[in-house]
Amino acid sequence: MASVTKEGNSNEFFKSKVLGHPSGLFVLFFTEMWERFSFYGMRVLLVNFLTMSIIGVNPGWDWTSENAGTLFATYAGLLYLTPILGGVIADKFLGYRNAVAIGALIMTLGHGMMALETEFSMYGGLALLVIGTGFFKPTMTSIISEMYKDLPEKKDGAYTIFYMGVNAGAFFGMMLCGYLAEKIGWSWGFGLAGIFMMLGLLQFWFSKPLFGKIGAKPDKTAKEVVASTSKVQPSNQEIDDVVLDDEGTNTVTVEGHSEKRNPFTMFDKILTVLASVFGVIYLLHGPFNINGVPLIPDFLSIVVDGKEVLPASITFILIGLILFFLPLVISRISRYERVLRHRMIAVIIFAFFTVFFWMSFEQGATSLIIFARDFTDRILNGDAATAFLIVDLLLTFIPLIIITWVLVKLWKASSHIIKLSNIILAICFLGVWSLAVWKTNRDLNTMSYQLEVTMKIDPAVDEEGNKVYDKKTGELTYTETPVTIAMEKNLKASDSVVVLKKKIGEYKELEVGSKILTTYELDAFRYVDDKKEQKIMTQLKENPEEASPLIIAKVGQIKGNEVEITTSWFSILNSFFIIAFASLFSKWFESKYNPSGAVKYGLGLITMAFGFGILAFGSAGLVDGTRVSLIWLVLAYLFHTLGELSSSPVGLSYVSKLVPARMIGFMFGMWYLAIAIGNYAAGALGGLIEPIQEEYSMSTFFLIFTIVPAVAGVLIIFLNPLLKKLMHGVR
Repeated sequence: MASVTKEGNSNEFFKSKVLGHPSGLFVLFFTEMWERFSFYGMRVLLVNFLTMSIIGVNPGWDWTSENAGTLFATYAGLLYLTPILGGVIADKFLGYRNAVAIGALIMTLGHGMMALETEFSMYGGLALLVIGTGFFKPTMTSIISEMYKDLPEKKDGAYTIFYMGVNAGAFFGMMLCGYLAEKIGWSWGFGLAGIFMMLGLLQFWFSKPLFGKIGAKPDKTAKEVVASTSKVQPSNQEIDDVVLDDEGTNTVTVEGHSEKRNPFTMFDKILTVLASVFGVIYLLHGPFNINGVPLIPDFLSIVVDGKEVLPASITFILIGLILFFLPLVISRISRYERVLRHRMIAVIIFAFFTVFFWMSFEQGATSLIIFARDFTDRILNGDAATAFLIVDLLLTFIPLIIITWVLVKLWKASSHIIKLSNIILAICFLGVWSLAVWKTNRDLNTMSYQLEVTMKIDPAVDEEGNKVYDKKTGELTYTETPVTIAMEKNLKASDSVVVLKKKIGEYKELEVGSKILTTYELDAFRYVDDKKEQKIMTQLKENPEEASPLIIAKVGQIKGNEVEITTSWFSILNSFFIIAFASLFSKWFESKYNPSGAVKYGLGLITMAFGFGILAFGSAGLVDGTRVSLIWLVLAYLFHTLGELSSSPVGLSYVSKLVPARMIGFMFGMWYLAIAIGNYAAGALGGLIEPIQEEYSMSTFFLIFTIVPAVAGVLIIFLNPLLKKLMHGVR
């Protein structure tokens, strides 16, 4: 027999503490916070930027929601596949700290490329973000696990603190990158994400003295000693001893439980490669197809009676599943003894249902962005504006004060060891504070002016060309169209043109009685200064088929304060609700009323479905030119978050509990594959919001995400007795 002993933690890590935990934990807290700041800051902008009009004060690329959703689907799907490979490289070659640094550097370059706003830089930037995330994502939690291997009783508290950093970064990233991008320009938002990613990298890199050997490059000599005595590669769990069975096959004893080795055969390896190739081609097909270079041939599409029954891409992935992926899974699982086989089947069932969860939950990055921008009333005046400013002020500065207090604690505890790292961290917070104060000052001083605008009045008509009458009064309804400079030349004597009073919100002080240039975008008038006018004229030269959107208007009296809530602001609600309700759910799960994993997952799916049901109800009867109250979107994010909190503890926890040590990597890979499929489906389906809204209604779109996860939730609760049997006593 051979044994593997624990290595002591003889380094500086445990000599300085903050809030009862080693200072190094908070270095990781802030490193993850800046990475999530960058990740979510960019993520909340992507679909918004791609689908914005190509001409305007803050133009985008004018993509359809379908194409934007396709690109996001590929990006989101790959994000959960590259960490599988990145984790292996970190384990075997780089070490966790080097992997974090390399990943952060690659992501910094990716954000920088996206700030250039060219087609090449956009695709290249997204590719770098996917690669960088592959190195970064799996290694941060691995460092924490290694740090606390001799202090398991403190590990839960450490992960709780760490995930607060995750949500704090997401919160401020979406708030500040989104605000800067929508108010100043997209490149500013993309660029800010890159700046904080770079600062987070430097802060982490200069904190090395605090960690000692934790997360360092693997010691190959030590691994060779273990291999020569045990013939078994160490797993994430501690290997107590290794014995030989009667047939001379290595058997691993992990935490008192003997497991026969089940090495990957050459057949398994070939199937793994082929399944991976099919999966990557499928994920990349969408963006390549948008650019006229399809990776999947059209002849794979199935046509019956002249109608396409299955697109080529679906046929392609079904071939991969049937020929390679399913045989691989069956080959691996069938060679285990009955109890372990049943437990892994239970994990696969959970993985299947996690696809439906992420397919719905990740609408927050696609369809809900478009719904917030184009269909939600985001312009507030008077008391409503004042109330929002108070709420936003509290949401911005209370978390910032708390996290700054943690920074001060870290400075006091570790500045003698990692002074340069803490200085960089202080620079980061100085930047966040400055941006938060600037944002608040801008909102407080944005005024609403009365505007006199020439409008063309036409009778409203439906899709068939029939005049539309008000259902209550029976009177003919009219549409109002602002008369642009380009339209003035083509007006006819018979056209009905009137001067109407409208509103415009502007941070810059406008002179009452003066004439100004404006545009009409997203159902609101926008002030065009000299710089923006030059930008629009450049856009028109590059796109000569587009008409000039410039409108001449006269400034009237000031009408008080006005706030236009950014589209990205609604996305911060998820992080806020997680922080607000996480402790409540934690207490619930630790009480005697703690339900089984299947019930938790089912309740999470049903709760999230209820959030989409609220949107379906709130958007009932929505037509072009009308907007719904923001309360519907706020309530939806609340229930989506409650659903996430109910479901999130289940997945990875059960993988670690139910899967044998030799299959941990393979089954974690399958779990992330399920999340990747869910994210891909979220982007692809989320991009259909505009086609479905135009063909049917907005309520119909949200009903899809009400019915599907609700049915999935009920089904997994119904399967609870079966899952309990398959898990053989594991809770």
